[in-house]
This record gives sequence, C-alpha cells and structure tokens, in this order.
Amino acid sequence: MSIAENVAETTDVYTGYAWDLDTDSIVTVTMDDPNAAVNTMNPHFVASLEATVGRLEAERENIAGVILASAKKSWFAGGDLNLLRAADPAKATEETAHIDHVKALLRRIEQLGKPVVAALNGTALGGGLEVALAAHHRIAASDAHGAQFGLPEVSLGLLPGGGGVTRTVRMLGLQKALQEVILPATRFSADGALAVGIIDEVAPLAELDAHARAWIAANPAPVKPWDEKGFRLPGGAPTSPGVAALLPGMPALLRKQLKGAPMPAPRAAMAAAVEGAYVDFDTASRVETRYLVSLTHGQVAKNMIKAFFFDLQEINSGGSRPSTGAGNGEANGEPFPKFTATKVGVVGAGMMGAGIAYVSAKAGIEVVLKDVSAEAAEKGKDYSRQLEEKALARGKTTPEKSEALLARIHPTGDAADFDGVDFVIEAVFESVPVKQGVFQEIEDVVKPDAVLGSNTSTLPITELSEGVKRREDFIGIHFFSPVDKMPLVEIVRGENTGDEVLAKTFDYVQQIRKTPIVVNDSRGFFTSRVIGKFIAEAVAAVGEGVEPASVEQAALQAGYPAGALQLLDELTISLSQKIRQETRAAVEAEGGVWVEHPSEAIMDWIVDEQKRPGRRAGGGFYDYSPEGKRGGIWPGLREKYDSGRTVLPLVDLQERMLFAEALDTIDCLDNNVLTSVADANIGSIYGIGFPAWTGGVLQYVNQYEGGLAGFVTRARELAAAYGERFAPPASLIARAESGEEYR
Repeated sequence: MSIAENVAETTDVYTGYAWDLDTDSIVTVTMDDPNAAVNTMNPHFVASLEATVGRLEAERENIAGVILASAKKSWFAGGDLNLLRAADPAKATEETAHIDHVKALLRRIEQLGKPVVAALNGTALGGGLEVALAAHHRIAASDAHGAQFGLPEVSLGLLPGGGGVTRTVRMLGLQKALQEVILPATRFSADGALAVGIIDEVAPLAELDAHARAWIAANPAPVKPWDEKGFRLPGGAPTSPGVAALLPGMPALLRKQLKGAPMPAPRAAMAAAVEGAYVDFDTASRVETRYLVSLTHGQVAKNMIKAFFFDLQEINSGGSRPSTGAGNGEANGEPFPKFTATKVGVVGAGMMGAGIAYVSAKAGIEVVLKDVSAEAAEKGKDYSRQLEEKALARGKTTPEKSEALLARIHPTGDAADFDGVDFVIEAVFESVPVKQGVFQEIEDVVKPDAVLGSNTSTLPITELSEGVKRREDFIGIHFFSPVDKMPLVEIVRGENTGDEVLAKTFDYVQQIRKTPIVVNDSRGFFTSRVIGKFIAEAVAAVGEGVEPASVEQAALQAGYPAGALQLLDELTISLSQKIRQETRAAVEAEGGVWVEHPSEAIMDWIVDEQKRPGRRAGGGFYDYSPEGKRGGIWPGLREKYDSGRTVLPLVDLQERMLFAEALDTIDCLDNNVLTSVADANIGSIYGIGFPAWTGGVLQYVNQYEGGLAGFVTRARELAAAYGERFAPPASLIARAESGEEYR
C-alpha cells in the first residue's frame, strides 16, 4: 500500500505523519511539515508526533520495525527557535511541561519494543539530532552534500535540552560527551559523526532504506543500554575513581576557556551533564529540562539566537544580494542569475593571497596565484601544502583529495596566465598606486566581464577603481586573517560598482563557504574602523595610568576573544598608526576637522620613540622571545605611564570598549556605510571579535538594561567621565524616544 493510500484510509482517525506499512510489516514514518521548508520542533511537529506515537503503540503487535524518514532535503532542522526566543519566566511552568511532554513522546519511541531506525537523508542538528537519538539506530547518508550532524545549542546560548545531554552522556561517557560534542557545539560531517559515535552507520543515500531494513531484521527487539539492568556509564560514573578525580578540574578548565565572559550556557550544560550522570535516565531528563528553561529566560540566549540563527539566516539567504533594478531608488526586480566562479586569479602570494588561493581551491575552483616571480608564487603555494599536510596528519582529508586540491593552484609570475580568469582578487601592499598598477597589468588579459576585486582593509574602493577601465566591475572583497579559519568576508561596494558585480561577489563568497556582509565605501569600511575604536579605548586607558593587565582582563571578561593590546601587537601598532595618519590627512584635505583621540600620543610614542611597532618586530605592548612567543607586558610601558596609579571600575573599562564600537557602528548606519542590522551584528562577531554573548554590536544596544533609553543614559555618563566621544548621537536619541530598536 502506498503512503498516499494509507493516509487516505486513516484520514478520519489519524493526523500524524505519513504512514506506510509494507508487506514486511515495517512502517516508514515520513516527517514533513507542509507549512515550512524544514522540519522543526514546532506545534505541527508535536501534534504529528503525538498522533504517530499513539498509533505505533496501538499497532505495535502488527509492526516489525519503524523507519523514521523525512520528506525534506534536511532531515530535521532542530528546535523551534522562535518559541525558545520568546520564553518568559512568567510561563516557566508551562514551558517546562511542554518540553517534558515532547521528551516523553521521544521516550515512548525509545521504549516501543520494536526496532526504530532514523534514516538521515540530510542534516540533523540540535533538536533534529535529538529526535534521531531516540531511535535505536542512526544511518546517515554519506553523499548528502553539506549535511551536518551535531548538537550546536551551546553556540546559541542554550543546551541540548531535548534529550541530547542525557543521551550522549550515556552513549559516550561524561567526559567525551562534554568535551567532543556538547561544549564545542561541533557540527560534524557524516563521517565525523560516525567517528565520534552520535550516528551508527553511513551509507549512500540510495541505500539508506535497504540498510535500515537490514538492521531491523537483525535486531527485532532492541533495548537502549540505559534501560538494561546493571547499565554503567561508559568511562565510569561520577563516583568512580577516575571520573571523580577529573570532576573538580572541569569547571576550572571551562572557566579558563571562557576567560570570565558572561556565557551561562557552557556552565549550565556541564552542570546538567554531571548532575544527570548521578541519577537515572528520567530524572536526568528532568534536570536537563530545568537548565534549558533557565537559559531560555536569560538575555544571552535571546541575543545569540537572534545573531547566529535569524541574522545569519537573513545574510545567507541573500538579504544583501542585489536584484535587477535594485539601487538608485528603484524597486527590486528579479534576482541576478547565480554566479559560479570557475577560474580565480589571485595577485600577491603573501599570507593573505596564499590563504585566498587555498580556500578557493578547496571549494573546487581553479586558481592562478601570481606574484613578482614564479618562485615567489611557488612559496605562496607552500602555505596550501602545509595546511594539507596538517589535514592529512589529522585524518581530515585523503591523499587523493589533497593532491587534487593542490593541483588546482597554479603559481606564476606571468600576467598572461590570467587568461580565462573570471574573478580577480588582488592582495598586494596597501598602496593606491601599487594596487592600481596590478589591475592595469591584468585587466585586458582576464575575461571581459571578470570581477575585479581588491582585498584591501582600509583604502577607498571608489578611489582604487579610478585606476581601471571597467570601474563598474571593481569591488572590495576584504578577507580576514588567517583566511582559512576566519568565516567572514566584507564586500565593499564603491560608488561605481554595478549591482551584477556585487551579486557575483556575494555568490563567490558563499561558493568558498564564507559568510558575506555588504557595506558601502568609506575609509576603513565597517570592520576596520570599528575595531580601531575598541583598541583605541584600551590604549587610552593605559595612558591614563590604568594597569595594562587590568585593561586586558576587562576585554577578556567582557567576552572579547583577545585583549586589545595583544590584538594591536598582532596587527602591528605601526599599521594602525599609518592608517590613522592617512585618514587624518584625507579628512583635513576635504576641509574636515580631525578630533584627536587620547590613544594617539601613546601609539606614536611606542612606535616612533621606542621602536616597538608590534610582534613581528619583536616588541610592542608585550615582550616577545626571538621565536615570537609572547611574554609579559613590556615593563617600559608601566614605567612611562606609572601604571596602577589610576584604578577604574571594571565595568567602565569594559563599557568604554563596547560603547566605542557600538557608537561608531551607529555612525556607520547613519552614514549608509552599513545598510543592514544583520550585517552589523554578524560582521562585528565574525570579523572583529565583538563578544558573541551580546548577539552583535547593534543587538548589544538593543538589549542594554533599560533598552535604547538605558544605553543613551549610560553613554552620557561615559561622556561626562571620559570624553565627548561617548555622547549619544541624535539618531540614537530619537530611536530611544520613539521606542524603536535596531532591527
């Protein structure tokens, strides 16, 4: 009997998922939400699951086994984040009951007494994997492109509260579940998920059903290990000597990793796992639920859900990708055709250019890597060779894949080899004449409609475009270092840049599996100028006599990934100085007035007088060994500024950094450098390390205590104490008065 016939037969009494009982008495239950592109744990899922579980139990005697399938390309996307984001402490009892009800339904599947196999034809993340974990066996498609499996909830400020903590601890053991799956929030490939133990088997998509049936035939009455009498946790219970010895150090290790940042989810996940390991399954499940409900009521989870799901979804779905007719006040038309780069030309084989070549080749694109000589370009390719050697050593790739990747990178010193290139990325020295000269050498060699992209972090794209013939094809494409690790690319639209070229660049960035944000041309664009504000406040505080170590701790405990002084040493103080001097000259040349920041004199002193421009030169704010290993704060800094004579509240140090970035971001929005709140939030987290717990730089303003009005009040307090640069702009005051958030 077909699925359609079976559903039709039971329409009057059955409202669960599609049900197909075959001649082998195996039921295929196909999950499919008709009102959504993906399956999630929304009300439709709960109602359908309830009816399905009821029918499975009622017809158990006539069933040999169950295959949990999905009609969606993604098997099951996860929890209902709209519901979780709307959680309210006043509804804690209701929310707890709802979560426990869903988990009870999954528990009934687990205890059905018949084999249940999850046939994973695509991604199963978060709540989706938790549905699969209730099955007795999980088979993932080995050839489902881009499919991911894992429990990423901690990265959203939550924990796997649909049974994920309770089951993985019992499947993998306490330490492995926490350290490899729950806390890192890893998204595994099918092979990775198999290796770690959260799925049981991989098979080609076309063979999933056959493998599921074979397993059902071989396991007619499976019981989960934790439902067997005498079950013991893999690796030992918390009371066993080995685990008991590790437990006291686990919170300390987590605290070290978090560096004092206000991130409650990892601590709650650890607590739920450890406490749950002491008790039986059902009690552990209730412990897990209560920790989840507590997290959903906190602002951090709401912030992170907004950024890492809703804002990221808006970006990845093409919110900033232009359509035909877009721009110049015209209404959006049809989307431009999807562009796929086939041959990328990278000019400049230094670390940045070499990294761009690598990620392009990794995405399957042919790459021509050009430098002043073939030998210099070959050295640039060595960067890719080294990365592939590491990947091979770690089992992350195969010799065949590695060889194919490297074969796609063609080093050269000859511009003629750019023949056929449809996407150019220049990554040479930060100089307008040098960059313009590069494009003049290759623009007549590449395809006539090739994108002409410059990887500059500060130079105006409009000015650079004046050195080429096809100015409408010129665009900024700002990568972050190291390119192979950093997930963001800042696309910069110049005054002459055409819509189609912007669309092509957006597509290329997604083709190499990066996240694109789109900004308009301005010196420093968005990311470079805003991160400069963070650094400047830290340096200014040092100049005021604040202990440098306290300044660094303030940044770390605010949630920044590194202290500002350490970051500035890495970027080089001299580069920051050069950018500032060039910006000042440009402002004054246009008739503007440069307002000097108190950090400027400190940077000039350490670079010009002390000759300590940063880590690469062996000295900056920190001392470094000859091998480049960072030591302590340079004693000369403390001596010069009598460090420790000024003690400021920790919150003031933190909020000077946070507010400086937020206020400059608002200025970017006011002046059309930024056109999207999502771009601001994701760009600030992925590109410049704005604390993830905030949900991004503009969400930080939204969620500040008292909302925008509270932020305005605090900005005025900071302005009174530390300078007019903290004064709230008129646009922010107007929003606060109208009750309008940044959306």
